[in-house]
Amino acid sequence: MEGEIKNLAGVWLAIIASLCYCDVVSGRLPKGKWRLISIAPIFYVFAILPLYLTSAFFTSVIGFFITWLASFKLLLFAFDQGPLSSNPTKSLPIFVLMAALPLRIKPKNEAPTPKKPKKVLPLYLAAEIPISAALISIVYDYKQYIHPHILLVVYICLIFLSMQISVELFSLLVRALLGLELEPPSDEPYLSTSLQEFWGRRWNLTVSSIMREAVYKPVRSAATGALGRDLAALPAVLAAFLVSGLMHELWFWYVTRPASPSWEMTMFFVVQGFGLVVEFGLKVALARKKWRLPWYLSGPLTAGFLGVTSFWFLFPAMMRNGADVRVIQELRFVGELVKEKIMEFWLHV
Repeated sequence: MEGEIKNLAGVWLAIIASLCYCDVVSGRLPKGKWRLISIAPIFYVFAILPLYLTSAFFTSVIGFFITWLASFKLLLFAFDQGPLSSNPTKSLPIFVLMAALPLRIKPKNEAPTPKKPKKVLPLYLAAEIPISAALISIVYDYKQYIHPHILLVVYICLIFLSMQISVELFSLLVRALLGLELEPPSDEPYLSTSLQEFWGRRWNLTVSSIMREAVYKPVRSAATGALGRDLAALPAVLAAFLVSGLMHELWFWYVTRPASPSWEMTMFFVVQGFGLVVEFGLKVALARKKWRLPWYLSGPLTAGFLGVTSFWFLFPAMMRNGADVRVIQELRFVGELVKEKIMEFWLHV
């Protein structure tokens, strides 16, 4: 573990140095071709960084935060778009934080919006951490006795909770250091009544916004001339989900290497894209008849489609390669270490 911590420290030093270069050097160049050329070597650096780590958890974090999200943010930055571009320009610390972490800063001068109703499930940091710890302990100790369908639900909950916890912890840090407010990472995805609502407005909003800017909008703009604005959205949606699937496949390969890619991750997101296109067509057909599927039917249908396709494509690859066991073991180890340090602290107080 000590050697892995040293490797992780070296990886983060490389990340910070690369992002400082992008802000100080590339940011001074005119947007477009020359800025993109100056950033191109950083894409290569970010692609190989996960290969310097052996921990499944740390590898997945660097693969997701840096190889995927940071690279796409820099791609947008090359054309003066996306979260790293603003007027006035961001300070160097904010630029590095925004590029390296899956964060979205809440605009200070944002027009007031109607107050949102309280959460249906009041999940906050004080509840999310113990719930996650309990689920990790259950899977660690009793996985062989848990039905695969129940295990799937537990893994979905853990993915959701880990995303919430990480962003909320970063939010506390950023608020304390820089006084900035961050947007939430998701918006109660379990309340989704359509695939469009789930993927576009509720689940993993940081990724959704990046894919919308980097893939969906350019493809839709390119296809508008040939298909018209409405139909151009369809290939744009498919392109966004295909790219997302390929990036998930790469991210998962980092964790399971040297095993060859199974392409099940890619297939899962391609199926989601086609499902969303079909859903769009059904909505248009129902709208012509002035009829709409009620939420108590559309909600379970959405959850069922996501659950079934996850069970077919998403989790078998993860469980077959043992990636889930490695991550659970590492999280359990960290949890026990934190618990031990907290007990030592209280005994000495």
